[in-house]
Amino acid sequence: MNTFLRIWNPCVFLASLLVLSVSSLVHAQQVQPSFVGVIQPSGTQVTLLDTFFVDSQEGWAVGAGGTILHTATSGKTWQALPRRTRTMLTNITFAENTHGWIVGQNGTILHSDTRGKQWNPQQSGTTSSLYGIHAFDTHKAWVVGARGTILHTQDHGETWIDLDSGTNADLFGIQFLNEQQGWVVGALGVILTTMDGGQHWTQQQTDSTATFFDVFFVDSLSGWVVGSQGSMFRTITGGKQWIDKTRPCGSPCIRPADLLRIHFTNIKEGWVVGEAGAFFSTRDAGFTWQDSEASEGLSLYGLSFPKPTEGWAVGSQGAVMKISTLAP
Repeated sequence: MNTFLRIWNPCVFLASLLVLSVSSLVHAQQVQPSFVGVIQPSGTQVTLLDTFFVDSQEGWAVGAGGTILHTATSGKTWQALPRRTRTMLTNITFAENTHGWIVGQNGTILHSDTRGKQWNPQQSGTTSSLYGIHAFDTHKAWVVGARGTILHTQDHGETWIDLDSGTNADLFGIQFLNEQQGWVVGALGVILTTMDGGQHWTQQQTDSTATFFDVFFVDSLSGWVVGSQGSMFRTITGGKQWIDKTRPCGSPCIRPADLLRIHFTNIKEGWVVGEAGAFFSTRDAGFTWQDSEASEGLSLYGLSFPKPTEGWAVGSQGAVMKISTLAP
């Protein structure tokens, strides 16, 4: 059972919070910390699943029960916006810092053309849960979700077209480098790529049955995917070949933590967050990763970097953490 499905079951989710698997990660040798993580008060205890900052001052976070939070003070204070739905909201993004989209359970899509001041529902045409969205500009965006769902709009979301993904696997992460080239990842080791804006999708092979939750490419050749039980794969061939970079579990190893988000701020510096305190970073393009205990054992589900030296992560129990990088 994947992490997203577990957190929708309150009993299972609460139980999972009691089993912290930080010790399952291998701690790197003691080195100079590469960042400072500071927990900020969000004003809520609900699970936050994603965050997006348009700049170093203004950002949003979304999560359980239709929660939408907004800050204009670099996360020092957060305001809860009026709820437009009671369903779980899983992902948020903005295009050109003006047009925003939020997706969630039951085919929920919310849109804002007022820089997030007001959010209005759009007709997705599906009841499938939606997990990820990528907006290329204010007109074009793609959404992925359960049972192989891929949706596309070219008119601000006025209409959403159901694209043929060629799979029934749940899809969780999506990224486009340009209007034509993109990747989607999901359950059963699925990695899909397109070279024509999503009209046709080709599956790439990893020989893994892990559930992949996120994907990030720094350019057309170099990319990463992360997923269940600590799985990490890297490509330097645009996905033609994926190399298993999953870190050793250590001893004793109960269960490696699921890795839920990955983000690179440049070709060398990257970040990974996940459940039960999984949080680490790299400064050498992923050749080595440094563990951190900054998350205090909390599960982190969302990650946003409005600029290379400053980012935010959100997660369980309303957790919001500001990340400030340090000079090498």
